[in-house]
Amino acid sequence: MLTSVEGIYQDGVIKLAEQPAQVPPGAHAIVTFLPGHGVDLRAHGIGAAEAAELRGRLSAFAEDWESPEMSAYDNYHAAKSRH
Repeated sequence: MLTSVEGIYQDGVIKLAEQPAQVPPGAHAIVTFLPGHGVDLRAHGIGAAEAAELRGRLSAFAEDWESPEMSAYDNYHAAKSRH
């Protein structure tokens, strides 16, 4: 399971903008703090047309990436280092 939900960090608590679907209670999370209100794609040389095209190309993987079978990769690096 890989789910992204936007939120705001305030007073030591992350307040989610929406309730994530199909996330069981007690699920582990990784938090990435972004400056300001997101990532400035233009600062990275990505314009609106390029962003739309990239989003379209990556959307083909969304269903597979969010499938339950992909949870096998949730701790991939830790499992790999044990071998």
